[in-house]
Amino acid sequence: MDNTEALNPNPDEFVERKGSRHPKGLWVLFGTEMWERFNFYGMRALLTLFMVNSLLIKEADAAIIYGGFLALCYLTPLLGGFIADKYIGNRNAILIGGSLMAIGQFLLFISASSFSADLGSAKMIMWLALFVIIFGNGFFKPNISSMVGSLYPKQEKSKLDSAFTIFYMGINIGAFLGQFICPYLGDVKDAATGVRDIFAFKWGFLAASIAMVIGTVTFFILKNKYVVTPKGRPIGGLPKNNTSADFEEGETQTAKFSGQSLGITGGIFVILFFAFRYLLVGEFGFNSVEMGQLIKGIIYPFIYAAGIALAFLIMSSAENKIEKQRIWVIYIVSFFIIFFWAAFEQAGSSLTFIADNQTDRSIFGWNMPPSMVQIFNGIFVVLLAVPFSLCWDKLRAKGKEPVSPMKQAMGLALIALSYFIIAHNVKDLGNSGLLAIKWLMLLYFIQTCGELCLSPIGLSLVGKLAPKRFASLLYGVFFISNAAGYALAGSLGALIPATGDKFSKAQEIGVNLQDVLDKKVTLNADQAAAFEKAQLPLQNPTFAGFEIHNLFEFFMVFVVLCGIAAVILALISPILKKMMHGVN
Repeated sequence: MDNTEALNPNPDEFVERKGSRHPKGLWVLFGTEMWERFNFYGMRALLTLFMVNSLLIKEADAAIIYGGFLALCYLTPLLGGFIADKYIGNRNAILIGGSLMAIGQFLLFISASSFSADLGSAKMIMWLALFVIIFGNGFFKPNISSMVGSLYPKQEKSKLDSAFTIFYMGINIGAFLGQFICPYLGDVKDAATGVRDIFAFKWGFLAASIAMVIGTVTFFILKNKYVVTPKGRPIGGLPKNNTSADFEEGETQTAKFSGQSLGITGGIFVILFFAFRYLLVGEFGFNSVEMGQLIKGIIYPFIYAAGIALAFLIMSSAENKIEKQRIWVIYIVSFFIIFFWAAFEQAGSSLTFIADNQTDRSIFGWNMPPSMVQIFNGIFVVLLAVPFSLCWDKLRAKGKEPVSPMKQAMGLALIALSYFIIAHNVKDLGNSGLLAIKWLMLLYFIQTCGELCLSPIGLSLVGKLAPKRFASLLYGVFFISNAAGYALAGSLGALIPATGDKFSKAQEIGVNLQDVLDKKVTLNADQAAAFEKAQLPLQNPTFAGFEIHNLFEFFMVFVVLCGIAAVILALISPILKKMMHGVN
């Protein structure tokens, strides 16, 4: 735990802050976040395959669990940000969060080591592991992002777009390493038979745990020397030690929420929770105990209701019109980000299942593990992050840089384009054709360009617009939009229609799966039992009243959602620019 009152200024820090260079503290946070992302993305690459193959969970349920897990990982930053701002400070929150995530990954290692002996206990350990990781992420995620913004005084805020792009490159270097090493160790198939070793997942989870230990120890050792202001004061210490020097001139130093505001916020949350619950599962009560229904009917409504209710609470503490309008910009942009992440986060569920079951993954004679296909995103971010940062810098120098909301509209348009291309290429695959891996590579390339337009710029926007007294809480608000996007991603990922492997399994049972889906045949008792054991669908999924018959229709859902969101955000960007009141 850190309780440093002050540090001696380092002359090198003052030299480095001149010109366009960034403080050394950025690179400490860069490294810490890199190892945390190794841990998170390495686990993410394996999680759904582990659930389906080792814990025998259905693909649709795995997608729902995956979406709910990721959603909660980006909801708990609200709690972690609040606790850090009010009580323990950013530094201690990062150390607590890193330690919890390392423990959670080790629990996944235990689950993956014990499922063959006791499947029920292994599932319980998995749930405990995910629970611990969720809260660890809640402490870690908003506070390290908040510290990046705090490294730059008011006169250097123009560097934040570049700083967050560099920080985002650290995220994706970690993601690249995690998505290579963890699948290499944990997603193993016999070269001759193609049969997966379901006992290997544990080594991937162990590697993720070790990475988180490295990141946490690195931050603990280097934080006092480098994570400081230009004057040498520690950033992110205990809130009780903050002075006026830690805030902008004239800015209130403490977030104040009245009892009336808290009460009204609670009432709004309860009403919205049950409204969303009814929309998602068709009931106000809690009658269903099926896993997918529990997640969709409790976690998802909680996330959606919390995001809207929190808007009222934060706005009740805003001090003037300018501050209110800037906060509204954060909320409006966060709403549109939901659609981006709902499409982007198919990588860990539906796209992984497609890579596993209906993709030719051969690259120069080597058959890439399906969980490793996600690695192309990390590769492309590492290659493109600096060029994107330089591009924004040059456009800014010429006065032609797009306003942040317009950049995010560009990101949404690009992800819509990526799914349009992949939809066109799966249109004629049929039930047995294989998608060439080059098309998934192209999808990840385009999505990476969209990601670099949207996600780091979004973090930067919060850093520029958020009042410092609840900066971490507003970073949490930004992440709750990610949570809502991941919740939607889970629901949409569960819509994936039957892939080629399902038709082959049905053929082995002696049934034409297409006839079952088209309701041309009725299964007898033995066939129905065989379908249940093989986890085969009995009907096509539906979305908004429309039946999803094939992968083309599945991918077009994302084209429509992201395309419409991109157009609307682009049209309202001039209005949002005015509401930002001079913040570029």
